[in-house]
Amino acid sequence: MKSTFFSVQKKSSAYFKNTFSDSMYHIFLFNGNGKIIVDFIEYNFIGKTVFFTSPFQNIQILSETEIEIEVLNFHGDFYCIEFHKKEVACNGLLFNNIYLFPHFSLTEEVYQEISDYFLKIKEVNHYEDFSGSVLQSYLQLILAISSREKNKLLPDKEIIKDDFNELKLFQNLVEEHFIVEKSLSFYADLLHVTSNTLSKKIKSKFNKTPSQIIQERVILEAKKQIHLTRKSIKEIAVELNFNDEFHFSKYFKKYVGISPTQFRKETGISIVADLYK
Repeated sequence: MKSTFFSVQKKSSAYFKNTFSDSMYHIFLFNGNGKIIVDFIEYNFIGKTVFFTSPFQNIQILSETEIEIEVLNFHGDFYCIEFHKKEVACNGLLFNNIYLFPHFSLTEEVYQEISDYFLKIKEVNHYEDFSGSVLQSYLQLILAISSREKNKLLPDKEIIKDDFNELKLFQNLVEEHFIVEKSLSFYADLLHVTSNTLSKKIKSKFNKTPSQIIQERVILEAKKQIHLTRKSIKEIAVELNFNDEFHFSKYFKKYVGISPTQFRKETGISIVADLYK
């Protein structure tokens, strides 16, 4: 096992004040107040917080005071969240969901429980026999605990506002049409509202504009196809309704910061790729 594919570190919040992006999944654990910025979308946090990011998301953490941040990093080659989805249902809940916030608050008890597993991971000798299995077990426990806690906070369970059905309908429409339709007016027309009205409602609910959500959904699908399949970049471009590979690569790089080819090189092709033929 390559130790660079899995690690736990402690860093000052000052370390994360500048935007960074890499090929790892990250689990951040910290206690304080401030702002999280993911792909240039801002989220506020207060108190004991856990925060999840996926490969090549643009990440920045700004704290009102200097705080210590524990971060667990793992590469898809060390632990594939798609391959292990039956054991830990974290893909689409903790990671890779454009409709859910990437962070949530923890009770003192749960915060300490996760922190204890971080400590156990740091104490494992990576060169000992079965260390990889031990580390994966600790990671699965952290993901399972976090999935359990976030599942308690799902929007469907906490929002009873009259307009929630309309917001849910927008989400369903994006899932149905994002490959072909990427314009705000298309979705506003289907919902029988003006583009301005839809923008205000979506912004208040998701903390991002409808156009940003549509773009994120396209990028999320592109990342999935690049990482989880053996399709060529040209084939993926066609499937996502781009005119050609060049326009797809330009679109992808503008949002992610690297080309689709570089993304595949850094993240690798998943062990589940053959399931997506």
